Amino acid sequence: MAENSAQERTEEPTARRLQKAREEGQIARSIEAPAAAVVIGALLLITLMGSWMAERLATHFASGFTFDRKTLDNPALMLASMGGQLVNGFLVVMPVMCLTVIMAVLAAGLSGGFMFSPAAAAPKATKLSPIEGLKRMFGTHALVELGKAILKFVLVGGALWLSLALRMDDILRIGDMALEPAMALAGTLLLQSALVISLALGLIALIDVPWQRHSFMKRMRMTHQEIKDEMKDMEGRPEVKAHIRRRQREMANVRMLQRVKDADVVITNPEHFAVALEYDPNGNGAPILVAKGSDFMAAKIREEAGNAGVHLFAAPELARALYFTTEAEHPVPEALYHAVAQVIAYVFSLEGAQPGRPGMRRPHPVVPPTMRFDADGRRLEQDDEVAAPA
Repeated sequence: MAENSAQERTEEPTARRLQKAREEGQIARSIEAPAAAVVIGALLLITLMGSWMAERLATHFASGFTFDRKTLDNPALMLASMGGQLVNGFLVVMPVMCLTVIMAVLAAGLSGGFMFSPAAAAPKATKLSPIEGLKRMFGTHALVELGKAILKFVLVGGALWLSLALRMDDILRIGDMALEPAMALAGTLLLQSALVISLALGLIALIDVPWQRHSFMKRMRMTHQEIKDEMKDMEGRPEVKAHIRRRQREMANVRMLQRVKDADVVITNPEHFAVALEYDPNGNGAPILVAKGSDFMAAKIREEAGNAGVHLFAAPELARALYFTTEAEHPVPEALYHAVAQVIAYVFSLEGAQPGRPGMRRPHPVVPPTMRFDADGRRLEQDDEVAAPA
């Protein structure tokens, strides 16, 4: 069963899966990169400052064995002098120590990111299980680590052998040289060999970093079912659903209020409902409902219409019929064409009215019985219908 489950993990991990793994301290991190960075950085610094450091250390070493009469007569001063020389020697090598710490932190951060996870530091029962320990010792990961160790040994050993083989003549000449030039040549050979080894470690790190990334992403792969469960969990949370619906309503309300200024008329209840209609007299389509709302939203639509100079027309039955049967940006139902046409014609007549000429009488649009609703959106029964005014 476990093998089948592993074979089914063909989907790339989601952002939530990676974030959860990061919170648990699981990241793609290479231990070879910090090791190589520390060795290379330290050797480069020693190459640049080695002569100065050697001279300073030799001076402090010689000073530690030079005593005057006062120091010989007081053993306490001798201990203080030796302690001072130790501190001075420590200060000489301090740059190397600081650089190694900085390189280790930077290399670890660049290869896996900077993070601190309390969950990773917390004790786990699986780490104390002998069975889990055997799995770690003889599992696939252990075999991969063994292969990496063998490869590291081959590369480092081969680099060291090549470095020594190329300088074998100089190594043999050291026995025939005076002490001081022999020590200088030996130091040079050791430093060059160390640099070659550090380059081999760098090559191992360049191989290990992408491998660790690939291995981590492979371990984080998910099955189709896990992705479905994650999506269901995210979408199924009541607070997430409520937040999504609230944001959708807010965005829809903002868009509708922006469309009110394009409307030709706003039909109201007059207080509880408001619908804004747009009609293009040069087109062949039906009027479009561009905004609708109840209570607070209706008040905002009326306010926006007042600011934009859009006519308000009070027709309670028609306002309810449009509100409960028509969605925003949709044409009005065919059953309401006649009632809506009366209102739009009246509004257009007001806009085109001329002084001294009688205007069009205010209509009383009649809503078909099948399109009459109460304030709760329930269709009115035949006996409950209220006759429209003449």
